[in-house]
Amino acid sequence: MQPPPGSSSGPAAVPSAGAPAPGAFPGLVVPDHALLRHKLAALRDRETPSAAFRRLLAELGALLTAEATRDLPQEAVRVATPLAEAQARVLPAEPCLVAVLRAGLGLLEGARSVLPEAPVGHIGLVRDERTLQPSEYVVRLPPGLARRGAIVLDPMLATGGSAVAAVARVKAAGPAWVRFVCVVAAPEGVARLLAAHPDVPVLAASLDSGLDARGYIVPGLGDAGDRCFGTEG
Repeated sequence: MQPPPGSSSGPAAVPSAGAPAPGAFPGLVVPDHALLRHKLAALRDRETPSAAFRRLLAELGALLTAEATRDLPQEAVRVATPLAEAQARVLPAEPCLVAVLRAGLGLLEGARSVLPEAPVGHIGLVRDERTLQPSEYVVRLPPGLARRGAIVLDPMLATGGSAVAAVARVKAAGPAWVRFVCVVAAPEGVARLLAAHPDVPVLAASLDSGLDARGYIVPGLGDAGDRCFGTEG
């Protein structure tokens, strides 16, 4: 995925205070988009209630998926408008959308709004809060991925352990390509994911400062799954 016009891993993208410039990671794209920044600000706000958080996460999922599919190959077709025939370009096959459970479901809702015919997969991973390592509890991927790509959806790219495991699982199904979409990313997670899967571009709404002692992204937005589904303690 090449950084699209107006989006970059270069100086146009604005990282969080204290974060490295996105250009430090050639495989990372942070779109320079006013609407992304606007919605991310509301998503970060600790006063945002669960229902609004869920809506914002879906909206960001739609915007980020549009960015992630900006340069996909297309086929030329002709369509009949009410007035005449027109030349057009279409995707030969919509990519598979793979949600990393459970927080990825929030992004999936928005992604499906712009790719309504996309097949959907789910990967369930839980992170051990002591070791910060992921363990897998469910994998459901659709057949026939060889003729289409896959977009892995997870709002948080923190330590990178879950992302590395999820991408490996998706790759094993043989898709034409894989891209990883998140809302906020820590430099540690980006570095780990790109080291393990240098062929997988990463698209994030923000590159944040780093991780705290618990492995949470700072400034981040809290626990995306808990905030999305109203299960905060």
